Amino acid sequence: MGRKPYVFALAATLSITLLGISPTASGNEEGTRDPAAPPGAAADAQVLVFHAADAPTDRTQAAVEAIQAIGAEGPAEEQFDVQTTDDPSVFDADGLLAFDAVVFLSADGAVLDAGQESALQSYVQAGGGFLGVHDAANAQPDSSWFTGLIGSRADPDSPGEAQDAVVEVGDRTHPATAGLPLEWERSDVWLNWEENPSGEVHTVARVRESSYAPGGGALGWDHPISWCRDYDGGRSFYTGMGGTAESFGEDEFRAHLRGALLWTGGLTRADCQATITDNYVAERITEPNQPEQLDQIGEPHGLDIADDGRVFYIGRAGEWSGAEVVTDWDNPEIGLGQGTLHVYDPATEGVSLAANLEVFGNKGGGDELTKTEEGLLGIALDPDFADNQWIYLYWMPHDTIDRESRIGERRISRFTFDEASGELDLASEVQVLSWEAQIHSCCHAGGGLDFDSDGNLYIATGDNNSSGFSDGYSGNNPEPSFAGVSFADARRTSGNTNNLNGKILRIHPEADGSYTVPEGNLFTGDEEGGGKTRAEIYVMGVRNPTRLAVDPVTDWLYTGWVGPDAGAPSTTWGPAKYDTFAVITEAGNRGWPYCMGNNQPYRDRNLPDPTVPLDWYDCDNPVNESPHNDGLVELPPVTPNNIWYSPQGGAPDYPRDENGVPSYEAGEQTFLLPWLTGGGQATMSGPLYRYDESVDSDVAWPAYWEGKWFVGDHYDADQPRHAVVMDPDNAGAGGLPVHAESLDDIVPAGQDGIRNLMDWKFAPDGSLYVLDYGRGFFNLTDESALWRITYEGGPATPSPERPAIR
Repeated sequence: MGRKPYVFALAATLSITLLGISPTASGNEEGTRDPAAPPGAAADAQVLVFHAADAPTDRTQAAVEAIQAIGAEGPAEEQFDVQTTDDPSVFDADGLLAFDAVVFLSADGAVLDAGQESALQSYVQAGGGFLGVHDAANAQPDSSWFTGLIGSRADPDSPGEAQDAVVEVGDRTHPATAGLPLEWERSDVWLNWEENPSGEVHTVARVRESSYAPGGGALGWDHPISWCRDYDGGRSFYTGMGGTAESFGEDEFRAHLRGALLWTGGLTRADCQATITDNYVAERITEPNQPEQLDQIGEPHGLDIADDGRVFYIGRAGEWSGAEVVTDWDNPEIGLGQGTLHVYDPATEGVSLAANLEVFGNKGGGDELTKTEEGLLGIALDPDFADNQWIYLYWMPHDTIDRESRIGERRISRFTFDEASGELDLASEVQVLSWEAQIHSCCHAGGGLDFDSDGNLYIATGDNNSSGFSDGYSGNNPEPSFAGVSFADARRTSGNTNNLNGKILRIHPEADGSYTVPEGNLFTGDEEGGGKTRAEIYVMGVRNPTRLAVDPVTDWLYTGWVGPDAGAPSTTWGPAKYDTFAVITEAGNRGWPYCMGNNQPYRDRNLPDPTVPLDWYDCDNPVNESPHNDGLVELPPVTPNNIWYSPQGGAPDYPRDENGVPSYEAGEQTFLLPWLTGGGQATMSGPLYRYDESVDSDVAWPAYWEGKWFVGDHYDADQPRHAVVMDPDNAGAGGLPVHAESLDDIVPAGQDGIRNLMDWKFAPDGSLYVLDYGRGFFNLTDESALWRITYEGGPATPSPERPAIR
């Protein structure tokens, strides 16, 4: 490379004889430097590789050769010289300052004395970089400072032999992982940790324990294998990989090491703070309402955020505890509730009540025939809201209900927000779309609204079907009805091509209040001569999708829905309760009430005796033979979903027979997504994060989260609250997530946190707003609140004052 490194006497016996690295004499004039200068500041980039004298010869030699080759790669400003030694006396306070990074390689045990460790500590505090590889986690075992430098310690009960495994690469921006496969298959000796460092360090990659035998010290689904942190004034990167000589010959592992060395050596900047939980601040925005008032919040149900940062959030129907709830159908005020719209302005930190809408939906709890989930369910600001002040609401106006037939009207309305008064102009309502829903029996009204980049409005509607009468399995019982309308057969709704319930609709609102239907929906409306399909349907076969979000970059739709109530699989009727998340890239059928999960079928039933099981549904060729079907009989094939979980765990799967029917034997379940647990569960799909580097914000979540999909559950406890990475090549076809990480300590769960997640969206400034429903159901409690979660981790390192690329 033509460089003259700072040199000093290296007592490097092993290095000389084994690796062919000649010792050099001290006193080189160009290497003389000010001891007070930061590491590497006055010389070309230098890396010191240290290994124990008794280190495994083949692995050490392979590692040093790899690091030397890495140092000679790339543009000149990213190259570095390498000095190698097994002599701990080189850990001298002044001498170490010659190096931009120090690598601990095959350094097992107490390799430094107190003075030498103190020199390393001073070096790091002066801004130096450190890279630990594999069994460096066993070095300096009695030093708490070194434990902090590494991040954790290897568990003695770790596998000792190399095994093939899959590494999940969660950080797509750090130079050590940016170019690696999403799922990186490789062989190594996989270490377990005495304590899981997640949240204390920034994890860039995890090893998937289900892909190998982790032994008695297994950590579970969250098994960090490479991580970094800004530590004690310097930079530290550790990888548990590199336990075999063969590792260092792999191009991808060398790329991993190169990125780590570029950052630790200060040759490039990177963010190693993004997943450290203390860098996030969760603040409750709203106070409890004043007694018998709705001054701060209604029964939380959804939110949207304007370009200027104002948060518009809705309340479904419920009022304060003790407010009158009318459940008598003979009373004209049956189910009368207050649908609310509130506005939070971060500029003033003030909350205002912008509207009260009289809705049908305040009908208490209880069994299927005495409660309702209707009300004010969805909100979306027009894409040109800053100019036209239009707000779209999905609701059931109380004055639309027919108490005799027990039918109400689900409606999409456009209102104008009056900026001068800060209120919704109720007289400005334009009715865009409406359709009927039975209100004799609960449940499933849906509620998600969002726009895509073409100005198309997506509307998530529930299946308008009772959860009872089918033992918690497929909602396909044709018998119960009221006034001739079935309320326990979702083949009437979700499975019906001629019904707008149990669907995701896609329309294009026009300026005059009408709408058109974009090309590419599931039906044209003309199938079989017309009258059998609705052109507004984009996706059929969903159960209760309360949340949806459109990715502004791809226009893909991210959503989820709650499953039925069966607590366990049945060899007679089919799968247990599956709550579901799905990436939807095109129009299709998502299965309910015929199939769930990865196309696991239910059993058909029909008149005259719905208790008698018939054939298994065919997910590839579903047929709607319900007596309540007025749409097509032959339905589109079912697209499998990406994430599903039951009371038993995440993504249950079973052996299948020659017809593709799972065994549904509980003892034969395997769980494809072990990071998910079940029980009481209700999906709350969230946004896909897009980092906007053009926005000047000191609270934005960092670029690390770019492209990650936030999935959660209404309940905290052990339910999912994760950021997941999807493979774009198979996401639309039901591909499983390739990576997941918990958000529980960032979007705080627990008694004093956000216990009942209801909706979450990112603001233009990159902060996250979250609605906490409160406690219980069909009410409004003091815990009901709007929260904001901001990031305070600071910029990438090294700091701009010390140029990253020299």
